[in-house]
Amino acid sequence: MKQSIFYKIFGGYLIIIVSLSLLIPFIAFKLIRNNYVNTLTENLKNIAITLQPDILSLLERHDMNTLDSFVKDTGQKINARISVINRDGTVIADSARDPRTMENHRTRPEVIDALSGSIGSALRFSVTLEEEMLYVALPLEKTGKPLTVLRLSLTLKQINTLIASVKVRMVQIALIFTFLSLIIAFIISRGFARSIHLIIDGAKGLAQGDFSTRVYLRNKDELQQLATGFNEMAEKMGNLFAELRGKHEELNIILSSIEEILIVLDTEGMIKLGNESFKKMAGISNVEGLFYWEVLRSPGFSELVKRVSVEKKNITDEIEIYNRNFLCSVSFLSSGEIILVLHDITDLKQLERVKKDVVANISHELRTPLTAIKGFVETLEAEEEIKNVQYLEIIKRHTDRLINIVNDLLVLSELEEKAAPLKYEEVLLPHLIENILKIFHDKAKAKGISLRVVAEPDFPAIKADAFQLEQMFINLIDNAIKYTEHGEVEVRIRQDKERVIIEVQDTGIGIPPEYQSRIFERFFVVDKSRSKRLGGTGLGLAIVKHIVLLHNGTIDVESKPGRGTRFTIALPL
Repeated sequence: MKQSIFYKIFGGYLIIIVSLSLLIPFIAFKLIRNNYVNTLTENLKNIAITLQPDILSLLERHDMNTLDSFVKDTGQKINARISVINRDGTVIADSARDPRTMENHRTRPEVIDALSGSIGSALRFSVTLEEEMLYVALPLEKTGKPLTVLRLSLTLKQINTLIASVKVRMVQIALIFTFLSLIIAFIISRGFARSIHLIIDGAKGLAQGDFSTRVYLRNKDELQQLATGFNEMAEKMGNLFAELRGKHEELNIILSSIEEILIVLDTEGMIKLGNESFKKMAGISNVEGLFYWEVLRSPGFSELVKRVSVEKKNITDEIEIYNRNFLCSVSFLSSGEIILVLHDITDLKQLERVKKDVVANISHELRTPLTAIKGFVETLEAEEEIKNVQYLEIIKRHTDRLINIVNDLLVLSELEEKAAPLKYEEVLLPHLIENILKIFHDKAKAKGISLRVVAEPDFPAIKADAFQLEQMFINLIDNAIKYTEHGEVEVRIRQDKERVIIEVQDTGIGIPPEYQSRIFERFFVVDKSRSKRLGGTGLGLAIVKHIVLLHNGTIDVESKPGRGTRFTIALPL
């Protein structure tokens, strides 16, 4: 059960005050009584010392009657009982009783102490007088040996009466003290609890979003400092939330104006945020709080989300949703959340398909007339009476170049289409490359270039499309020979874990650094005049890159002008 802080504080005060109110009188009673008893003991001791000479004188004369009369007279005068006790414990004289009728006092504690040579005292109930008595006994010595014991006793009736009256007065004072203390404790507890409740109410208001909440306390103590700190915190939080609210509204405006689709998913796949473009595509105005598979029925989208959740890294891929193409950029956050940005590339893909179709159609249409032109040129060359044969050579050379361009365009179009799957088979790369190098043997020999392949013995076969790899090596080796004036072209093959590494190295003119990032673009050539002279189409390396990508491989280039070029291809085994 929850207890109020007021009851806790007041209860603590109550326990302390009541405990002190009970403990202090009890201790005071004990101290007062002990003080009175000690004072009376000292008084009786002094009286006994005063009477000691007279009693010793009577004892020496053995005048017991006179001694008894002296004791009785003196006892009445000093209002105390006086007893003279022999060494064997018999009472010789007593101021209150006839000594002959009294029992032996040998076993009394104060008598025992006196007979041993010290002053004895005791506090006990007297059977003779039926009252509580204080006894003080002194040894009456002569030549160092105790002869008798002088004992004085005093009733504590007056002390008890006095203590009783003091008790009543102290109880009254304790009750008044307790009452006033409880009133003060109540006021202090209520004030402290009220201050705490004001701060609690302020904290509740702040938690509910009311940043105008302030706490004002009149008491100047640590609680007022706490209230001041609370007010400063509430003001700063209000300013921060106002700023956050403004940024949130600004962010919402920005997100709403973005044409791209933006989605934020939590670790469970629930949509935390979706902009207006996403809501428009999904056809749902409120997507927050729904799982993405409830909103988008797209296997490609679900597969992409699962892939990012497993790999825990950023991914960019193309997917299809509702018959539209999207380029999806997915970011995986350290918190486990996923951010997806979808760019609608349907029109671009359509335009790309149109361009590819136009290129393919034009290439097909150009192939026939170009073949016819080449045939007629060759026919004219056979005529013996033809003049200006050099013009026919020019026509033939350019016709061959156009045919090469058309053929390369058709090959590139087929590779980019990805319609026909690769025909995987066991391929022995060293054997394949040896056969390709034979094709270029005469061409390399004419330029004084040596061709060689370097491979480990018993190199394992790989799974690949042999025809596509053949095209790739033909383009790479043909380029190497074209742009190498002397030296060698070397193809090295090695195995690296689960990949095969292929390096095509030449000692040619090299590629300037500023052009190395563009050499795989279609129709891009570094030296256009040299390319036209050698019959280059600018499509060979684009074809090579597409073949590598189709085999899930990678290709890199390293080149230094004047020192040659090296292409490095990595293919999975």
